[in-house]
Amino acid sequence: MLKKLLRTILKALYDVEVTGLENYEKAGERVLIIANHQSFLDALLIAVFLPEKPMYAINTYIAKQWWMKPFLSLVDTFPLNPTNPMATKSLIDEMKKNRKCVIFPEGRITVTGSLMKVYEGPGLIADKSNAMILPIRIEGAQYTPFSRLRGKIRTHWFPKITLAMLPPHQFHVDESLKGRHRREAIGNQLFDLMSEMLFDTSRWHKPLLHTVLDCMHIHGGNHIIAEDVNREPMTYRQLLMRSLILGRKIAGKTHTGEFVGILLPNMNTTLVTFLSLHSFGRVPAMINFSTGAKNVTSACKTAELRQCITSRKFIRTAKLGHIVDAIEEAGTRVVYLEDIAKKIDFSDKFGGALAAYLPRLWRDRLRHVTAKDPAVVLFTSGSEGVPKGVVLSHENLLANRYQIGSRVDFGPKDIVFNVLPMFHSFGLTGATILPLTSGIRIFFYPSPLHYRIVPELVYDTNATILFGTDTFLSGYAKFAHPYDFYSVRYIFAGAEKLKDETRRLWSEKYGVRVFEGYGATETAPVISVNTPMQNKPGSVGRLMPGLEHKLEPVKGVEEGGKLIVKGPNVMLGYLLAENPGKLVPPEDGWYDTGDIVTFDEQGYIHIQGRAKRFAKIAGEMVSLAAVEAYLAKLWPENHHAVVNLPDDKKGEQLVLITDRKDAKRDAIITYTREHGITELSVPRIIKSVDEVPLLGTGKTDYQGVKDLAEELVEDA
Repeated sequence: MLKKLLRTILKALYDVEVTGLENYEKAGERVLIIANHQSFLDALLIAVFLPEKPMYAINTYIAKQWWMKPFLSLVDTFPLNPTNPMATKSLIDEMKKNRKCVIFPEGRITVTGSLMKVYEGPGLIADKSNAMILPIRIEGAQYTPFSRLRGKIRTHWFPKITLAMLPPHQFHVDESLKGRHRREAIGNQLFDLMSEMLFDTSRWHKPLLHTVLDCMHIHGGNHIIAEDVNREPMTYRQLLMRSLILGRKIAGKTHTGEFVGILLPNMNTTLVTFLSLHSFGRVPAMINFSTGAKNVTSACKTAELRQCITSRKFIRTAKLGHIVDAIEEAGTRVVYLEDIAKKIDFSDKFGGALAAYLPRLWRDRLRHVTAKDPAVVLFTSGSEGVPKGVVLSHENLLANRYQIGSRVDFGPKDIVFNVLPMFHSFGLTGATILPLTSGIRIFFYPSPLHYRIVPELVYDTNATILFGTDTFLSGYAKFAHPYDFYSVRYIFAGAEKLKDETRRLWSEKYGVRVFEGYGATETAPVISVNTPMQNKPGSVGRLMPGLEHKLEPVKGVEEGGKLIVKGPNVMLGYLLAENPGKLVPPEDGWYDTGDIVTFDEQGYIHIQGRAKRFAKIAGEMVSLAAVEAYLAKLWPENHHAVVNLPDDKKGEQLVLITDRKDAKRDAIITYTREHGITELSVPRIIKSVDEVPLLGTGKTDYQGVKDLAEELVEDA
């Protein structure tokens, strides 16, 4: 009777929705129920809305508290004394009697809003008792005053709460693993199951703009979400209002679903322009202006862009007039924001303000846009050839955002310093869309190359999260004051290999760990990432939840294979220069990364090199990335790039392009002999230059390096 009364009250107060009850039936009789821990309401919610009376494994100290007495009458309890080593064995024996038991693997209510430390104990109990595991995702309770997030997020007295029961799962552990190794394997499986649960039940099956509107509802229209070097903070409501005003003006000259170019630096206006196209169902095509006129015009033709939006002030300041001339010569019309601004009148402003205060009107306008529609066109770096257009859907972007969110804790109290351009997938998804859809304030800075200015602004803005490449991060670390990064919690590195020297410098000088990740524009972009809870330096982390993978053998490569992935963050397809405007989807949804990788026993990925970046010398396959890796240890202060050129005697030869002036082959040979590295990995030709060619994203421009090597070798 009490249970029925409480169920009625909770439904009335929190509009509680329970999904997946069929999975409860599938789980059978011997079941360990695990759930994320959002608030003091969690145990009560599960007890009231489960069809049967569950057993709770509960700390003996907590069970004695007066406020627990009413709850204990609703459930069976199993007092668990953490100081008694026999307590777990007793619980396992109880589970073998075909009981259903509830445990919170985190052991405590979250204080971050994300997963806390996941204890391996529940996994061991399920393993030893041969029980099925039923994951339950609790969502919404963190916004109540009964959570421990007050002051960190905007709380509501009566938010909607959802209990999602996922399909039952059973652990499968290699029987040869014993002791600590078995516990570690079970702990990893339990953590993966919890993060998969968070991802599977997240809201990535919707258009991006709908998610932004949801965030405005959660965090409030006056919540500051973006700022740039002009130091004019912008709230959610201002962002949406400006986006709609601009979007209406752009919509008159375009049609629904059309690709529209954006050629702008990192600033609030770029975010407004990006969302303005979404507000009327247009698709932004982010132009990488750092690759030169040839690649920019190629991108415009590949995506069949009729219009490209930019700013006269930006073009003048960045001295990109030749880029604009090339775009127009290619047949794409250049539209300036300054000209659009002159045409905005009172009716436009009134309509934008009305929609910002009544967002349902805006949401209804976009009913024709689905989560599977294109959301953005990005272009590959062109580091190894002509740039390709990569078409990503709303689902692709949001799936990757929630994949990251299932592994890393962040919240509205964080500040992301976004120095990576939005035309780069790392800068768009990680440093823009993730914070935008999490209530995290973004500070936009237009150039990652200002090594002295960026650290000062990170200090001034109290930024807590920073994204970068090894090149940029090593540059900041060399010029910054030791206290510039005092507020930084996390730094995520990607796009190129993180050098040990860079990792060590940040750790020793600034006390900050750099977490290396791995991805591709085609995967929106994150495939794997190290996290505070799962970090193995030298690796690029473990696969994101929801991703399948397979390794394809590569002839001549004995260790590892070519990584091919499939999942919700894999692109809709390519736009190719030889077939402009035509979408070429990945075969059966699988994307070939072109990277040779290995997986270790804990599931961490180690990059061995790109399949294209192997040289065949005297019949042996030599990884160019491996050569660069040992050179980075030999001369850590310098930048090195290795390419392969034809050789009459051995098939191919290695050419080193480096900014080290005294680089000599004898020093390399001595180093390789001391470290047991084959002499086939020693570059035959060494050329010292003032600067190794780089792309605007900080990655090595291998096409530029190869062209330079051919030129220097020919002139020698």
